[in-house]
Amino acid sequence: MARATDGTTAVGTTADSRTADSRTALPRQAAEGPRQPLPPPAAVTPPPAPAAATRPQRPRRLYVIDGVRLLAALMVAVHHYAGTARADRPGNVIWDRPVSDIMPTVFRLASYGWIGVEIFFVISGFVICMSCWGRSPRQFFVSRVIRLYPAYWFGVVFTTVALFLLPGVWERLRLREVLLNLTMLQAGSKVPNVDGVYWTLWSELRFYLLFLVVVAMGLTYRRVVVFCCVWGAAAMLAPVSDLHLLELVANPEGAWYFIAGLALYLMYRFGQDLLLWGILAMAWLMGQLELGHRIDTVEHVSGWRGAVLIFTAFLLFMVAVALGYTDRVRWKWLVTAGALTYPLYLTHYAVGTALINRLRDTMDARLLVAVVIAGFLVLGWLVHRFVERPGARLLKKGLDRSFARVRHADGAS
Repeated sequence: MARATDGTTAVGTTADSRTADSRTALPRQAAEGPRQPLPPPAAVTPPPAPAAATRPQRPRRLYVIDGVRLLAALMVAVHHYAGTARADRPGNVIWDRPVSDIMPTVFRLASYGWIGVEIFFVISGFVICMSCWGRSPRQFFVSRVIRLYPAYWFGVVFTTVALFLLPGVWERLRLREVLLNLTMLQAGSKVPNVDGVYWTLWSELRFYLLFLVVVAMGLTYRRVVVFCCVWGAAAMLAPVSDLHLLELVANPEGAWYFIAGLALYLMYRFGQDLLLWGILAMAWLMGQLELGHRIDTVEHVSGWRGAVLIFTAFLLFMVAVALGYTDRVRWKWLVTAGALTYPLYLTHYAVGTALINRLRDTMDARLLVAVVIAGFLVLGWLVHRFVERPGARLLKKGLDRSFARVRHADGAS
C-alpha cells in the first residue's frame, strides 16, 4: 500500500507551490498579479486590461495544498495501521486478531484511507506543473533530485535498521536489495521495496520522465493539453495492447490522476474552459473505474460507492482551489504541515506496524494508533529539519557545479 508523496508520492512532490515566471507564448501578467485568461480566438489579441488591481492578487503559494497533502498522508497511515485487509485477518502479525473486532468504527473509516494515494497523485500533477513552469530541463531534474532523495535515503536506512531491531513482522531484504533500493529504481529491476509504500515513487518517477519531454519543449497551455490527451489515450490503449513497454510507460493505474492535476493547474493559471472540464471529467470517469479495480484486486475492505464519493469530494475541492476560492487561506502553519508529509509517508508503514506488534497489549488500540502516528510526525519534522534541508542544499550545490562543468566542457570542445 502506498501512497504517496512526494510521496510526493505527490508523495514526492513538494508543497512549494510557487508560481514560476512563465516562458509560455500565452500572455500572462506578473506572478503576483491576477490570473491571465486565455486569449480569445480572434485575429488580433486585445491588450490586457490596464487596471490589474480590479481583481484580487493570486497568492505566491497555495497553502491549502500543504494541508491537503498532510491530510492524505494521515489517511494512508491510519489505513495501514487499522484499515487494511491484512490487519483484519485472524491471527495477523500486527494486532493478532481482526482489527475490526478491536475498533470497528475506526476500521470502517480507515478502510477508505488508501484513497490518500490517489489524492497524492492528483496533487503531484498540479504541483509539478506549477513548480516547473518556465524552468529548464536541468532545473526540473535538479529540483526533483533534491526534493526526493535526501529523505528517501534516510527512509531506506531507517527502515532497514528498525526492521533488524524489530524482527518478526516484515521479511528483511538482502543487503544487495537494500543497496539497490537507494537508487529508487528497484521496481525496474524487480527487486522488492524496503518498505511497501515505495511503490508509489515508481509511479511518480515515470510521470516525471514523461513530463520532462514537455518541459524540454517549453511549457505552454497547448502543449500541456496535448500531453494530457496523448498520455490519456496511451493509458487507455495500454491494457489491451499486449505491449509491456507501453503499459510500463503509460502507467494506466495512475495516469488519469496525474492528468486531473495537470488540468486543474491549467484552470488555475489560465481560467476554466470546456476543454479542461472535459479532460477533468474523463479523468473522473477513468479514475472511478480504477478505484473499483483497486478495491477488487488489492484492498478488499471498502466499497466502490464510498471510495468514489470521497474521490469526487476531493476533486470538487481541488476545483475550488483552481478557481481561486481558497486563495485567502494563508495560514503559515500549513507550510510546516506540508513539510512533514513526505518523511511521514516514507517512514510510517513497515516500522509503524512493527511497533504496533510490540506495543499492542500495552494500551488502548486507538490510543496506540494515535501515539504511533504522533511519533512519526515528530520524526518527520526532524527529518525535514536535519536531513532534507541540509541534504537538498548540498545536492543542489553539487549538481549545479556538475552541470556548469558540463557546459564549460561542451564550450571548450
